[in-house]
Amino acid sequence: MPNINMIQTNQLTKIIGGKELVKDVNIHVRKGEIYGFLGPNGAGKTTVMKMITNLWKPTYGTIELFGKVLTPTSYEVLKRMASIIEFPCFYEHMSGRENLELHCEYMGYHTPGSVENALKLLGLLEAGEQQVKKYSLGMKQRLGIARAILCRPELLVLDEPTNGLDPAGMKQLRDLFKMLCTEYGITIIISSHILSEVESIADTIGIIAHGRMMREISMQEISEINTAYIELAVTDTKAAAYVLDDKLELKNFKVIDAHHIRIYDDQIQISALSKGLALNDIAIDFIGRKSERLEDYFLKITEEGERL
Repeated sequence: MPNINMIQTNQLTKIIGGKELVKDVNIHVRKGEIYGFLGPNGAGKTTVMKMITNLWKPTYGTIELFGKVLTPTSYEVLKRMASIIEFPCFYEHMSGRENLELHCEYMGYHTPGSVENALKLLGLLEAGEQQVKKYSLGMKQRLGIARAILCRPELLVLDEPTNGLDPAGMKQLRDLFKMLCTEYGITIIISSHILSEVESIADTIGIIAHGRMMREISMQEISEINTAYIELAVTDTKAAAYVLDDKLELKNFKVIDAHHIRIYDDQIQISALSKGLALNDIAIDFIGRKSERLEDYFLKITEEGERL
């Protein structure tokens, strides 16, 4: 993959009414990749995306798109990208097709069959003749994505694009995003608080919490540092933790909740662990080896953000 940044932010900061929404955010989105921008609701994802798309101006810091610093007059640069920030807006009295045709007009894009193709890709071919005011929330979201990809942008910026979609609709979009990236070479940045939505398609993820960029890491790196652990389910974690520490002399473990403990020790055998716990009267409901997924990694990083 070419090591070219389509988006790069430098110490990006936004303050409104004395409140710091985001601070010192550095993002690097490489050409030809899908970048998952993850964070809990209210973490600052939309704020960053509004600045990337020039809807909001940074209080401090800079944004580079396609290698050029974004300014209030970067009209030519903005023509090379498309976006959905929050919920897409349309002329409700017009049909879906008419809205897309109008978009082509003001973008100066006149490729035959483009509207038809966009409607087909998003499963809106039949609904394209209906007035948008008759569309469901999910249909409007899909029409927004159809409009975003209509003119074949080089860069696609999508803020929570699966809002209002059922699981089948979400899968359809994931497949579409992968196709746009691999077949059309479109670079995509997707914000989401739904980890499973991003895990299966992203090449790189950036995690933001409380307005601070916590980590930027490739999915390949996550798989390489994937931590294997022994999951232990017991009725009394306090007693089990005492036995692990004092009797079995294990130090690298974590009490997850009232019934679960994770033991990060790849040397110990499950049979020896089970025997040691049983000899100390610890009832075991479950014991087995597992490994961390993106969800575990995400929760660990956002917990770090809460302590800042």
